[in-house]
Amino acid sequence: MDVLQNMMLFSELVQCGGNVYTWRYDAQGVLLWSNCPDEAFLASAFELFGCKQRMLEHGNRDDVPVTLGTALGLLWGAAFEKEEGALKRIWVIGPVFYQDVTMRGIETGLKYYSKLEISVAWTIQLYEALEKVPTMQNTIMSRYLLMMHYCLTGQRLELSCVNSSTAQEERLKSATIPHDRHKIWMAEQGMLQMVRTGDLNYKQALSNSMSMSAGVPVQSSDDLRQSKTSIIVFTSLVCRAAIEGGLSPEEAYSLGDSYIQTAEAAKSLDELSPLAMMMYDDFIRRVHKHRTNPNLSMQIQKCVDYIEMNLDKKIVAEDLAVLVGYTEYYLTHKFKEETGLSVTNYVKFAKMERAKVLLKSTPLSVREISEQLGFATRNYFSAVFQQVTGKTPMEFRET
Repeated sequence: MDVLQNMMLFSELVQCGGNVYTWRYDAQGVLLWSNCPDEAFLASAFELFGCKQRMLEHGNRDDVPVTLGTALGLLWGAAFEKEEGALKRIWVIGPVFYQDVTMRGIETGLKYYSKLEISVAWTIQLYEALEKVPTMQNTIMSRYLLMMHYCLTGQRLELSCVNSSTAQEERLKSATIPHDRHKIWMAEQGMLQMVRTGDLNYKQALSNSMSMSAGVPVQSSDDLRQSKTSIIVFTSLVCRAAIEGGLSPEEAYSLGDSYIQTAEAAKSLDELSPLAMMMYDDFIRRVHKHRTNPNLSMQIQKCVDYIEMNLDKKIVAEDLAVLVGYTEYYLTHKFKEETGLSVTNYVKFAKMERAKVLLKSTPLSVREISEQLGFATRNYFSAVFQQVTGKTPMEFRET
């Protein structure tokens, strides 16, 4: 049986389903090969979080595959190639998350590795790498490991044979942290989505989201140092979201660096406390300005901004005409001429975009969202949403 050929084929097949990478170690734990583009960094994380040591210990005493968990929710899987009973090579797949990841979850998980004295730069690099890590159910990971074991040994195992080596800290965390990770993840995604869209009405939308961590603190007894690190990580996330929203990388990175330098120069928590929201507001306003249509007249742009800021109200052409000093007849014609949409349709589409954010980033019911967006009934809101998106609100939320 050509083990190497089998495993190369296996690694290609696994990658067809997403960014699940394969790694090959020798019996001493030296990395021989990987198809992961972040190979060096994720290999260091694998070792830093104790997974490599547990992998070697398990491989030297047992033949069956093992899952290797961390307090961050990261998971790798290992299967063992042996020769005359001695460990020859170890094949690893991962990392994956076995649950939705949140900044708060990573922050909590890192507390259990405080003795490692992780640097600020390494923490930021970790978060950037984790953004690309897929989520996979434990059972799917175990089935992959059974396939790997078969490729290596020709032996078929039952699912129950796969061992689990999870850090004790992870079990403690799971038992003592009762928060709803999925709701926190939704809130975080909504917060970053508002940066991407330059949503000036973000304060109202955020009031409906769960509170979130503003970054990943390095473990330290120094509260000021932890707060600085949190803001640095939060700034890097918002900076990338702004670039995705159309802000030039040059402007985004320059602005981000400015806030990071301000955070580093702070001498007290009082100086730091308003900085994260100032930075967030600044990025959103710049993205909004960038996305503003230069072909709109000042009066129509004023109408567009008014609509975006008042999506909770019933908005009609008469209100906008009064706002800019036009007659209703002239306003409706000029608005459609410049935007390509009637006032009614523009308001409808704007409200549906806001509904998408609320459905994805908050636990609000469809009825509550319809009320917040000024719809008379839930059914009418649902009908309009389906007309615009092709899906019901609940279908959209679940995708």
